[in-house]
Amino acid sequence: MIDALLLRGIRDGHEHALEQAIDKYTAYVCTIIRNAVGTALTREDIEEVASDVFLALWDNAGKAEKLKAYIAAIARNKAMNKIREVAEILPLEESVLVENGGTPEDKTISEDEQKMVKSAVLSMEDTDREIFLRHYYGTQTVSDISREIGMNEAAVKQRLVRGRKKLKLIIDKEVIL
Repeated sequence: MIDALLLRGIRDGHEHALEQAIDKYTAYVCTIIRNAVGTALTREDIEEVASDVFLALWDNAGKAEKLKAYIAAIARNKAMNKIREVAEILPLEESVLVENGGTPEDKTISEDEQKMVKSAVLSMEDTDREIFLRHYYGTQTVSDISREIGMNEAAVKQRLVRGRKKLKLIIDKEVIL
């Protein structure tokens, strides 16, 4: 009932209602963000994403049906957007990238390959990309990912396997060209 009143107040443009929502849900939002990104973001980045969540709530309150669920969805989406924004290197379990060598040529090759990997990952289907970023960049376990996105562990593992194969094919194709 309180959430419905807060949501109605936010929809009507009452800043006090937004302030109450911020007070009530900041810890919840930060927990969702931390769970989504693992150790990939700094505390300051997490706070920035949390601020973005409440700004998005203010701007789009008319779309929300249930406040808590809507805030959670915004938090997950904003967290993954921030990961994509700051992702420079995606560590992979199977060696796809050449180790950084000491020569400028090695570093250039590695930077080019990193850009290929990033581009390939960002071109994945949304669910696959989210799983891939959570696991390889956010260092989340398969069981954590499966629980948070509502998919069984075997499906998450299979998507990671397929994703690695696709990345390898894309990189091999690019290197040949």
